[in-house]
Amino acid sequence: MRFVNDIKKYFDYMVYAAKAELKSEISNSYLDWLWWILEPFCFMLIYVIIFAGVFKATEQYFPIFIFSGNTMWTFFSKCISGSVKIIKDNETTITKVYIPKFILLLSDMLVNGYKMCISFGIVAAMLIFFRVPITWNVILIIPIIMILFLFTFGLGCVVMHAGVFVADLSYIVAILLNMLMFFTGIFYSMDRFPVPFDRILSTANPVAFLMISMRKVLMYSQSPDFKLLLVWFVISVLLCWCGVKTIYKNENNYVKVM
Repeated sequence: MRFVNDIKKYFDYMVYAAKAELKSEISNSYLDWLWWILEPFCFMLIYVIIFAGVFKATEQYFPIFIFSGNTMWTFFSKCISGSVKIIKDNETTITKVYIPKFILLLSDMLVNGYKMCISFGIVAAMLIFFRVPITWNVILIIPIIMILFLFTFGLGCVVMHAGVFVADLSYIVAILLNMLMFFTGIFYSMDRFPVPFDRILSTANPVAFLMISMRKVLMYSQSPDFKLLLVWFVISVLLCWCGVKTIYKNENNYVKVM
């Protein structure tokens, strides 16, 4: 109940901070908000040229395959990497007024979530351009994104807490994210791994599993593994609970450490 009440109480601040961050990113840019479209689109073109042209990738609808995967990974990686120093970066604010520290993380997730929505708008246009058959499975995007958001928030809370006490954590997280990126299947199908590693990597890695599920419902008119979706939903909720509880328990110590 405390968590719910804090969300209600600081919701306006959370949205205001997210809007301010988005405006500051494009304040000195000639192309303004177009960068939020151009950046992921250009990366998609580079990946398509390299992996389809050089490494001869054969995945169906490969540009959409790449773009949808990279969109989800970018949201996850930016939220996690940003959570490491988010308390220290907002030291001026939290030392003057009380604010639940996870509100800072949620605000940052709104910023990255907004950009992810723009990228999925491009994905929708690509689905039409490539004439990809759309079925009722497309509505399953909602629970898939919800689980991704919950898992990212839970893990972000844990990393945010540890980042206050471990000065080098940002370097460790950066290395781990770079390693994880190549085992998430952004540029290739997980079926390329030999049995049973393909199954292990595509189920034990939640980002890879959610990425595969997203591609199934968007591009291939298939249903995801509902049992595994439920498992990762439960794990994500528990991770959120542990993360928020840890922050509530230790947030008074953050100011002392800083």
